[in-house]
Amino acid sequence: MPELPDLALYVDAIASRTVGQTLEQIRIVGVNLLRTVTPEPEATAGRRVRGVRRMAKRIVIELEGGIYLVLHLMIAGRLHWREPRAKVPAKVGLAAFDFAGGSLVLTEAGSSKRASLHLVGDEAALAALDPGGVEPLEATLEQFSDALRRENHTLTDPRLFAGIGNAYSDEILHRAKLSPLVLTSRLRPAEVARLFEAMRETLSLWTARLREEAGEGFPEKVTAFRPGMAVHGRYRHPCPVCGAPVQRVVYADNETNYCARCQTGGRLLADRALSRLLKADWPRTLEELEE
Repeated sequence: MPELPDLALYVDAIASRTVGQTLEQIRIVGVNLLRTVTPEPEATAGRRVRGVRRMAKRIVIELEGGIYLVLHLMIAGRLHWREPRAKVPAKVGLAAFDFAGGSLVLTEAGSSKRASLHLVGDEAALAALDPGGVEPLEATLEQFSDALRRENHTLTDPRLFAGIGNAYSDEILHRAKLSPLVLTSRLRPAEVARLFEAMRETLSLWTARLREEAGEGFPEKVTAFRPGMAVHGRYRHPCPVCGAPVQRVVYADNETNYCARCQTGGRLLADRALSRLLKADWPRTLEELEE
């Protein structure tokens, strides 16, 4: 799922190509894409784009007249800038937003189409789509601490922090040297401060890095797996800090990656995919794993 750094690139790229331009039409081909009934897509035709911004993990395109297009890409949704009135791909295409200078095309790989488009006609309806998490790069340490200690949640909970998913949560926790299973309500003040700085540094670093890679082009390599990441998607690869093999915890359709030596004092966390199978043979430490 595209997270804050990737979404920031999308926002920049869409804004530079559409702000001040007139939306000619929306062509929707994905049967489950549109999640609202009013205003109708036809009501957006002929309206200029006033701005583009991110709201949590959603992209908001504001049109004159107070109409908002709210896109949630979910896991596999991606955006592309194509020639004017470009054909929407047959199998993966969901919609196209046509402008005189080009078309913003929305695609989604896989058979489970979960990406969504909401059309809303006022700020109140827009606010109802906001899960309410604090902005990671705008929050103060006090705001961050208050959100973190409110309940035992993870950094990926959109009600706490806007725009953080599994990928950057892994990277942030690794930088902060904290276990991925740490109870947020039990963090000491020094650990909260360390996590706060790690969050800001990680998100700022990757946003800047991805912007440099994309340059003036439209971002086409949006992925949760980057070669320069420390632990996310790096299972069994050496940790760049200590050299220990990166570990994982598998749950549902996701997995968390971590370094046992840097983050859990060498203790291996139970992996649901293997620990239940191995039971008593499941290694508890790096040393047992190496044996």
